[in-house]
Amino acid sequence: MTCLPAAVLHADEADVAPPPAADEPLSVIAFGACHKLDRPFDVWDAILAQKPQAFLFTGDSIYKDTTVIEEKRAEYAKLAAVPNFARFRQRVPILATWDDHDYGANDGGADYPRRDDAKQVFLDFFREPKDSPRWKHGGVYGAWVFGPAGKRTQIILLDTRYFRSPLKPDLGFGGYLPNNDPAATMLGSEQWAWLAEQLKVPAELRLLVSSIQVQAEEQPNEKWANLPHERANLFKLIAGSKATGVVIISGDRHHGEIQSMDIGCGYRVPEVTSSGMNCPYEPYDEPNRHREGHILWTDNFASVQVDWNAPDPAIDLNVHTGKGFVGLRKRLTLSQLRPR
Repeated sequence: MTCLPAAVLHADEADVAPPPAADEPLSVIAFGACHKLDRPFDVWDAILAQKPQAFLFTGDSIYKDTTVIEEKRAEYAKLAAVPNFARFRQRVPILATWDDHDYGANDGGADYPRRDDAKQVFLDFFREPKDSPRWKHGGVYGAWVFGPAGKRTQIILLDTRYFRSPLKPDLGFGGYLPNNDPAATMLGSEQWAWLAEQLKVPAELRLLVSSIQVQAEEQPNEKWANLPHERANLFKLIAGSKATGVVIISGDRHHGEIQSMDIGCGYRVPEVTSSGMNCPYEPYDEPNRHREGHILWTDNFASVQVDWNAPDPAIDLNVHTGKGFVGLRKRLTLSQLRPR
């Protein structure tokens, strides 16, 4: 384990790799969620060894449930001072969204009282350019396209916290029950309108990032299925937009798994869940009818690796152990992410 040094740096003192060039085709993209500062940090070196061109931090970059924003800022400063992380972000561009524990409240939504202050600290830490649209709207959602025509990857980071309506607790068994109120929202009206426009943007591959699982239904914890109308709306929006190349990325669950589902868009949409970068749960039985293979109960991160030079570009969706070994893999081609 690498220990935190005595000196704590402020995030803006660290060197940060610039984002990839707009015309750079992305062949290796890594991602992960759920990172704790009282655990080993070797996972950053394992991710770096994959030579990713970008890293998507998909939530819980820190664990600080608080309404005291200076406490949150101090926790980010501790993350910035981790040598493994500091070295990583000097070399690899990071695009980040948040989940509940870097947002500020366990399973929190729009009722979190310091959400705008939390956004300020979050975007400051991840060095969001001051002219970025992310400063101008509510929440931290954002989108980018990298690569030339024929090799374009669109990255869409959703915000499943800032606008989200209250969940419906299961008072008998813990967790949550479906909230069937049609007025309940996951993304809020402005983010829904923005997402509809983003799905029209030309791209061959689209990585749609949700901090919580989209396809899973049986597990009792946070997931899109807690708001069934919103989940159905997401599937209808993807299908109606005729967006091709959609791969869903999620975190939150402190394990790794791969699932896929027919959402009505003409092809099976895969979802890769990777979380517990250095804090996986102990194994237990978590049902998921959409899962392909098994759950990876270990420190983990994931990668999307694309061979753009193949006649039908080949895509590997990998969940790696914390040491970098491939524990789960789904291989497909780009044509499999188009309507048949």
